[in-house]
Amino acid sequence: MDYRALPKVELHLHLDCSLSYKVVKQINPAVTKEEYDQAFVAPPKCTDLADYLTRAVKGFELMQTREQLRLVTLDLFEQLKNDHVIYAEIRFAPLLHIAKGLKPEEVVQAVNEAVEEGVNTTGIEAGLIVCTLRHFNEEQSMTTVQLAEQFKGTRVLGFDIAGDEAGFPVTAHIKAYQFARAHGIPCTAHAGEARGPESVWETLEHFGPSRIGHGVRSAEDVKLLDYLKEKDIHLEVCPTSNVQTNIYPSIREHAADRIFRHGVSMSINTDTRTVTPVTLSSEYAALEAVFGWDKARFLQCNLEGIRHAFVSPDKKEIIRARLLEAYKN
Repeated sequence: MDYRALPKVELHLHLDCSLSYKVVKQINPAVTKEEYDQAFVAPPKCTDLADYLTRAVKGFELMQTREQLRLVTLDLFEQLKNDHVIYAEIRFAPLLHIAKGLKPEEVVQAVNEAVEEGVNTTGIEAGLIVCTLRHFNEEQSMTTVQLAEQFKGTRVLGFDIAGDEAGFPVTAHIKAYQFARAHGIPCTAHAGEARGPESVWETLEHFGPSRIGHGVRSAEDVKLLDYLKEKDIHLEVCPTSNVQTNIYPSIREHAADRIFRHGVSMSINTDTRTVTPVTLSSEYAALEAVFGWDKARFLQCNLEGIRHAFVSPDKKEIIRARLLEAYKN
């Protein structure tokens, strides 16, 4: 079926990896469509996550001023509206956007204001998650999590760690996650993507997040799946992205169906809308084609997504009611 008309929740979405050609051309008119497809979009199959992430650089290079940050954010809202996303959590690493003199807090302020503008313009409810990165040092991680604390009560809702999970240990980031827990900052963390279930166990032990970004390799350890189910830890699953980063040969081998059948809380997400050139509508269609998923499955994933969202309970209830109404027919 055509899923474009159905409302959707997206919890795992990277701002700097979701620049449309339209906004790239607006910021840098010299970029051709051929250059965009080559440098901003990952091929259907990368060597690994590190290879995939090289495409992110082009995005954040064009996000170094307040106006550039605003344009990219509003462009993403336009994409979300076209995909009928009604709730989104957009993540970004503020320290990637200070190359031209912006201070980290100015970066967050600019994106925060742009999200407010996007919400008012489109009616999409949305929040922000600030990210540290695996290759950052302890000081950089602490700077990032302190921004989440500084902007608490605005559109900034939580804290995350992204980047090359296989290349860098958790050590430099434990203090930041301790700070987040001490200050009541909701947390997610990328794990179980570039490395196996041991990465998820390690992340749960040292960071204590309520959600895991990707987490699909948890399916390789039944005890871990049992633990995730028992502790109600939510997996932000991004199928096509996982095929691109060479975790799976194709969607057919993807663990999404096994994770769902095991009863682990999960949602379906795009991860990025440029590096991985997909929409939630196309991801749903792929899962329907390969695994026979239907509206009931997608409703459950969306309901689990909003249940584990970092937004306030009253806004959760509004989104939940809209989902139930739209999917009942």
